[in-house]
Amino acid sequence: MARRRGWGGSPPENDDEASRRIVAAAVELIGRTGAEISIADVAESLGVIRQTVYRYFPSADALMQASAIASVDGFLDRLTAQVRGIEDPAEAMTEAIVFTLAEVRRTPHLGIMLSATSVNAHPEGMTSEAAQQFGMEMIGRFDVDWEHFGYDESSLNGLVEYALRTMQSFFISPGNPPRTEDELRIYLRRWMGTAIMAQLSV
Repeated sequence: MARRRGWGGSPPENDDEASRRIVAAAVELIGRTGAEISIADVAESLGVIRQTVYRYFPSADALMQASAIASVDGFLDRLTAQVRGIEDPAEAMTEAIVFTLAEVRRTPHLGIMLSATSVNAHPEGMTSEAAQQFGMEMIGRFDVDWEHFGYDESSLNGLVEYALRTMQSFFISPGNPPRTEDELRIYLRRWMGTAIMAQLSV
């Protein structure tokens, strides 16, 4: 492992610890500023040079994604409470998307991972491995018997991609005027709900 500088006088013992500390610094900065941060910002906060951060994260986008994933546990807990007891997959997914769209305004880390700013610049981010992993963890918390409704792992991955793309469309163009949460629920139940329940007939 290459020699490190800075680190507040306490260099990490291994690469895993270095990566965790970089992500933790990024999470702290995002929480404090509510905005995207740069490699230089994180390096400065750790007292290291930018090349040290680049050794573990090849780009600011990669670091932002890792930071967002590391910091959304609280959101997932709130989402779990929101959809608890909903056993219908269309109803659960509708409520999850409405809740997520609302939470983006209150959770900087989640917003940076999924918001229109990042999506417009990097549309592939919505279906990246990190976003897909986030989506799978999200639906894994539902009280839905997915197998009963015809879903296996492959179709669940497809459903997550579909949900991410649906959210992407609302991040980019929320409507003029944007739908209220109740109006959005009606819209999603009618169109997305039909697609979700169609899995039973596949």
